[in-house]
Amino acid sequence: MADRALEELWDDTVARGAPFDARSVAHLPAPAQRYLRHAIAEGTPLAHAVRLVMHGEIKLGGAWSPFDAEQVIHAARGFVWRARVRMKGLPVRGSDRWVDGAGALDWRLLGVIPVARASGADVSRSAAGRAQAETIWLPSILTGVEWRARDDAHADVKVSIHGESGHVELGVDERGALREIVFDRWGDPEQKGTSSTFPFGGVIEDERTFEGFTIPSRVRVGWFFGTSRWDEGEFFRATIDHATYR
Repeated sequence: MADRALEELWDDTVARGAPFDARSVAHLPAPAQRYLRHAIAEGTPLAHAVRLVMHGEIKLGGAWSPFDAEQVIHAARGFVWRARVRMKGLPVRGSDRWVDGAGALDWRLLGVIPVARASGADVSRSAAGRAQAETIWLPSILTGVEWRARDDAHADVKVSIHGESGHVELGVDERGALREIVFDRWGDPEQKGTSSTFPFGGVIEDERTFEGFTIPSRVRVGWFFGTSRWDEGEFFRATIDHATYR
C-alpha cells in the first residue's frame, strides 16, 4: 500500500514551470530574498514535486534505530514517506503520509505484523504541519507566498498545501543558507492521550545541490525545539542522498 501511494503521488505531477528569476523575489524581506536566491539557481525551472532518497536514525521507544527511506513531496497534494527501520535487528516497514488533507501512518514488523497504525483528525493535523515545514526540500513552493521578517536572519513564511495553511520560521545565515526551522506543531509528544500544539523544529547541518536546488542534506529535528527540552524531544536525524525534481 505504501508503495502504491508513493508512486501514485509521484506520477501525479505536471511539467516543471517557468525558470526562476531572482528579480521575482526582490519585493520580499531581506532574509527571504537571500534564502530563495541561495536555494534556487537562476534559470532553474520551478518544480512541483521532489522525490528524496535518505538514510538516518529515528528514536523509537527511547532507542535510536537506523532507517532508509524514500519520500515524495507534492506541492498541491502533500507527501508520502516510505521507510524501512531496523528495530533490535528486525525490519519494520511502512509509511507516514498526508495526501489530499488526510493523514495516516501504517507500520508492520517484517512487512506483515501491525506495529503502529493511526489516522483521523489529530494525525491529519500533525501531518499537515510536517508537510508545510518540509517545503524546505521543495523551495519553489516558497517563491510566491507571504513572508514576514523577524530580523535580518529570521523570517516567517505562510505555507498552504491542499487548503491547509501554517506559518514556519526559517533561520538563514548571511549567504542565505538555511540553518534552522521552527514552528508550532500539533501532536502528543508527552503521550498523555490528548493533542495540542508544541514547539517543533530542528537544525540544518549541511546542504547539497540537486538539479539547481540547494537543499538541507543533513538535519536533526524533533519536539520542543528552542526549549530546555530539546534533548529529549529530538527523534529524527536524516541525510539526503539524492533528490529528483518534477
